[in-house]
Amino acid sequence: MRKIERIFVHCTASHQTASVNDIKNEFKRKGWKNPGYHYIVDPGGAIHQLLDDEKVSNGVRGYNQTAINVAYIGGIDAEDKATDNRTEPQKKALAKLLRLLRSRYPDAVILGHRDISPDTNGNGTVDPWERIKECPCFDAKTEYAGL
Repeated sequence: MRKIERIFVHCTASHQTASVNDIKNEFKRKGWKNPGYHYIVDPGGAIHQLLDDEKVSNGVRGYNQTAINVAYIGGIDAEDKATDNRTEPQKKALAKLLRLLRSRYPDAVILGHRDISPDTNGNGTVDPWERIKECPCFDAKTEYAGL
């Protein structure tokens, strides 16, 4: 059994019109054996499991062995700019999914992808001014701190 230390929240960096199959095909185009996420939440709030929790996904380089990666479809606006465009059903489903994952992995910390990338100081954290990644386009660490 894998020891899960982190649950990373991502956006798919796509328009909300993208389908789960579109996202899966993107991973295949990249040549990845496993998808980038264990779970995806679509705009209607449906949760789709892409990979068993025991398998390693490709969500955050250097951390995947001990992480579960979840994403919402979206994160890009009509001008292809990063934005938090989660629907209300997505927000509710993400919170529900993260509560479930915290019950399975009570010691895991919930973070946004941007909170760990890049690890500029070598201790698993990011300096506050260092935000190369915008994903998931909102402060997941703060939003889900109470779960």
